[in-house]
Amino acid sequence: MQINRAALIRIAKETAEKAALSDPNLVAAYLTGSLRTSDPFIGNATDVDIVFVHPGEPKIRREIIPLTPEIHLDIFHHPRSNYEKPKELRIHPWLGPELYDALPLFVSRHFFEFVQAGVRDRYNEPANLQARSHQLAQAARQTWSSLQTSLQTSPEHGPALVLDYLKSISLAANAVATLTGNPLAERRFLLQFPARALATGQPELAGGLFNLLGAASVDGSALAGYLPDWEKDFLDATTSPIVDKRIAAPRLGYYKLAFHATLAGEFPQAVLWPLLLTWTLAVSVLPAGGDLRWRPLCGMLGLDEGSIGERLADLDHFLDSIEALQERLSASQGL
Repeated sequence: MQINRAALIRIAKETAEKAALSDPNLVAAYLTGSLRTSDPFIGNATDVDIVFVHPGEPKIRREIIPLTPEIHLDIFHHPRSNYEKPKELRIHPWLGPELYDALPLFVSRHFFEFVQAGVRDRYNEPANLQARSHQLAQAARQTWSSLQTSLQTSPEHGPALVLDYLKSISLAANAVATLTGNPLAERRFLLQFPARALATGQPELAGGLFNLLGAASVDGSALAGYLPDWEKDFLDATTSPIVDKRIAAPRLGYYKLAFHATLAGEFPQAVLWPLLLTWTLAVSVLPAGGDLRWRPLCGMLGLDEGSIGERLADLDHFLDSIEALQERLSASQGL
């Protein structure tokens, strides 16, 4: 079978139909994620993001099912209660964009059409754009504040602290991105952000984001040198029952092939975001000492114990810039 976007959409529909046959109570299924774009592949690898909506609380929340070494199904299970107020979902920073552009795969009793219509109603009005952006910026600021407190009260520096730092950055960058489009894709995070910053009239935010990740201190060849250690820790972490679902054996090729393709491109440092994020998620569940291969990369990026305080100060300024941008937009739009 030729693997292309159309074939994968067909597989998604067949998957939803089989699920509906095995579970007559299934409320809906829809396609979201990279297959809703014109080019879902990076290095010939992608995933198929499907959401199943159940009448009650699902037994599992997420499952990863391999199709080939490069492609897997990424299935999310949501309760119907998540969708009870469609007009409120249009200002939800994650579910709103997801539903706005979702492709229905299976529906019962016109559930999905009703929900999607409610989300799309006035979705792009400035007030709703701002509402989604402000929620993300506020969450980023709260995470930053928690990090400040952690540094003051606990001397421990490890993967958990770096994960919170990356969480704040992700929320902040998406607060900018959602002013003009959907949230940033994980593997294209640093590739997509400059255009989103430019679209808001603040192109300098891209430089600020790169600085927060220490992108100027590392080149493509250095990042490529870390891939064998990343892969070992990634695979070791897949056996943990508490590891984040993004760290699953069927997703190794999804990341690895994308890393190699990005490193061969015009901006190899763009691999930094998915590499650092997935590696940190992996080592966060490894036994004591399992982060030894990860720490040199953090040191190179200025995310080690001696430099993280300076990075948090830079993140504070980055958040200030985003908040100022939101205030200017609100004033210019009469909000």
